[in-house]
Amino acid sequence: MSHSQRPSADRAEPAAAPDSPTALRRIGDALSGLRFGSVLAIVQDGVVVQIERTEKTRLEKTDR
Repeated sequence: MSHSQRPSADRAEPAAAPDSPTALRRIGDALSGLRFGSVLAIVQDGVVVQIERTEKTRLEKTDR
């Protein structure tokens, strides 16, 4: 899923159990194409309520 295809923060999706196909798909989507960064799944009462993706851009030594 490209950056332009990600839902905006304004449109919340329904919460999903941590092992539900929806939660696993969304976590997989967040990991897709990630070279440097992190994916964080926020769980409340056994349900994934939020997924955060932080992507970092590494500069080559010649670009610094």
